[in-house]
Amino acid sequence: MKEKLKDPAREKSGNARRYVVMGVSGCGKSEIGARLAERLAYPHLEGDRYHSRHNVEKMAAGIPLNDDDRRDWLRTLGTEIAAAHEESRGLVLSCSALKRSYRDLLRQSDPGLIFIHLTGERGLIEERMRARPNHFMPVSLLDSQLRDLEPLAGGETGMELDIRLAPDDIVQRVLDHHGKA
Repeated sequence: MKEKLKDPAREKSGNARRYVVMGVSGCGKSEIGARLAERLAYPHLEGDRYHSRHNVEKMAAGIPLNDDDRRDWLRTLGTEIAAAHEESRGLVLSCSALKRSYRDLLRQSDPGLIFIHLTGERGLIEERMRARPNHFMPVSLLDSQLRDLEPLAGGETGMELDIRLAPDDIVQRVLDHHGKA
């Protein structure tokens, strides 16, 4: 078991960080988010759990979400981020955050938000999606997510990491780059 990096002094000084582990469905956001949160001793929020019933039913039916469908969902996630920011608490959120405009909306809740973009080849992501039992997101929506995806751009704090890396290696790279105040 890796040592946790909880640092009470950092927590009290307001240096705790908020992370969003982002990418298309099937890239490993939930697993990496949970592992990163565990290493940092931060809470982990699974963004999919915040979708409305309507959104889940729409995706399960193979219908891509549009910006209007995602707006309230992103605002709800932003509320969670804002609360952590205002209380100087660390937080790790797993959330697709596909478009820059979505990330901008989340960043309104915490200008220092750090995005960890998990990237990979379509074939590998599809393979991972097919291996997930009982998930509401069908493989048929992968192409719409890839079309919507806007990689991190200038002015966005974060990093891209290849999903071919072992999960522990991905987490360690995040910690090496962003995890130490």
